[in-house]
Amino acid sequence: MLALAHADHHAPELKSIFNGKDLSGWKAPDNNIWYFASDGVLKIKSGPNKKGSALWTEKEYTDFVMEYEFKFGKGTVDSGIYVKNDKDQIQIGISGSLKVDMTALAYIPGKGYPFRNDLAVTLLKPNDWNHMKIEVKGNTYRTWLNGTYVMTYTSETAVEKGPLGIQLHGNREMAIDYRNLKAADL
Repeated sequence: MLALAHADHHAPELKSIFNGKDLSGWKAPDNNIWYFASDGVLKIKSGPNKKGSALWTEKEYTDFVMEYEFKFGKGTVDSGIYVKNDKDQIQIGISGSLKVDMTALAYIPGKGYPFRNDLAVTLLKPNDWNHMKIEVKGNTYRTWLNGTYVMTYTSETAVEKGPLGIQLHGNREMAIDYRNLKAADL
């Protein structure tokens, strides 16, 4: 019992990184038409030209844990969380290249999805809110989807420090909602 209490004492305190009212604490693209807050939800929707973009935290992170909920909207969802740069990403939705749901798996430019499993297919609630947890220590990424561990991947292209980004993939009609976005330094 004492060991459990000790472990809980060192658990990071997650703090909200989205206030639910506006994009304070985030860097939106110029002429933003893709990202907006409404009733506690970060709504992301492709524009008429289907241009891709990213919404970045103002804060930079080294080792961190991030938790959030997401819900698929209309279209073919291809989103994800950029991990400290605009390259390494934890996927949410259908891979544009593979045409398969790769939620909670790492996408690494030049390597694609170097670690694959089919857990997302069984864990994902396509018409409801889903919970994702991402933990980054050094160059190792770990993910959980709806409370179930999905993967550990060590990236050769990881960077030491940078912001977190939410991707809106281009060349598709899509919408996705995020809420309860929280993070903590480790």
